[in-house]
Amino acid sequence: METFEELIKKCIQYFELHRFSVARINMYKFLWLKKIVPYMVKQSIPCYDASVGEKFLRSTVTGDIISRYEDDIIRSVNFLNEFQEKGAISKYHYKPLKRELSGLVGLAMEKFLLHLGSLRRTKKTISEYRLSLYRLFIYLESKQIQSLEEIKEIQIMTFLSTSTNNKIFVIASIRFFLRYLYEEHLLATDLSLSLQHFKYSRGEKLPSVYSEKEVLQIEASIQRSDATGKRDYAMMLLATRLGLRASDIAYLSFGNLDWEQSTITLSQFKTEKEIKLPLLAAVGEALIDYLKYGRKHSESDKVFLFTRAPFSPMTNSSVSLAFGRMIEASRVDVNGRRHGAHAMRHSLACRFLENKESMPVISEALGHRSTETTMSYLRIDIDTLSQCVLDVPSVSNNFYEQKGGIFYE
Repeated sequence: METFEELIKKCIQYFELHRFSVARINMYKFLWLKKIVPYMVKQSIPCYDASVGEKFLRSTVTGDIISRYEDDIIRSVNFLNEFQEKGAISKYHYKPLKRELSGLVGLAMEKFLLHLGSLRRTKKTISEYRLSLYRLFIYLESKQIQSLEEIKEIQIMTFLSTSTNNKIFVIASIRFFLRYLYEEHLLATDLSLSLQHFKYSRGEKLPSVYSEKEVLQIEASIQRSDATGKRDYAMMLLATRLGLRASDIAYLSFGNLDWEQSTITLSQFKTEKEIKLPLLAAVGEALIDYLKYGRKHSESDKVFLFTRAPFSPMTNSSVSLAFGRMIEASRVDVNGRRHGAHAMRHSLACRFLENKESMPVISEALGHRSTETTMSYLRIDIDTLSQCVLDVPSVSNNFYEQKGGIFYE
């Protein structure tokens, strides 16, 4: 019986033959290797079959509300099961989950979604609103609330306090919906006001950084014998040596490159701030190697293209996926750390801090709008922070023995 790795390899070859997108293939590969394989190891399951996939789904996808991520997990397992059974995958394999909104409350929600359409919101945005409203709908239904008049502030606040997925967007969606109900005279009270100061603050996280040795290992691990390797190596150096974001790498055009002045000038996709960076020798050589021997002919002015026909320009997400693949393949330990272009950007900032560069210099190099943004990188400069630590004064035994020590027993 073939191994799970062999099954995955054959399935990926089938996807490639039938022109599935690179992003979609990489996502399925990630879910199979990083989710199902650890599950099988933990459960001591040696071989994969459809029953293993079903058990995995039952342990992973719980509840009536299915997120987009869980949709992808379900689809990846269904694809794998069908390919293992038939050696092929039917064209119309996946039916999207229907989130039906019924009753008086559901009808009001459907009207609100139509209102969003009249405001020229995209289908994707409306779909995200539907998911948020569906979660609220299920919650209200569980509380046996069947009319708008029964909805009270306490129920909205309780729902939001127990919501976990995409909480910032859920709060904004519900606030907008409640304001719509009031403005359309469907509710006598403007419950959106109760959410006016309701904020969800995510805990501060330390940026993921890699040491200089690890970054060099990542760069050296990229095989530059084919077009994909030449392209990936050039993209990696733009992140590790110049700190470019994935979006700026994806949208880099020939007009941004000044070979005579050895500079790269671009307007950053995220901040729209224009920056001018030195075209370092190593970066320039990697770009030339790719442009001369790797890049396919294209009318596009974008530097980086997919290496499969029709050789269209890379996208933000495809660049990010490529970085994740390269860093994982380098065998650098990524446990507990993000491994994308932004992690390479953080690592470059760490090198600046280690070299005692000033905040304005780092801010300008990374293209930050202000040094306040750059200040967040101080959290990764452990050596400098350790110099600020104050010694903890010793406490005499008299303190613990006061009043007979009864408070410290």
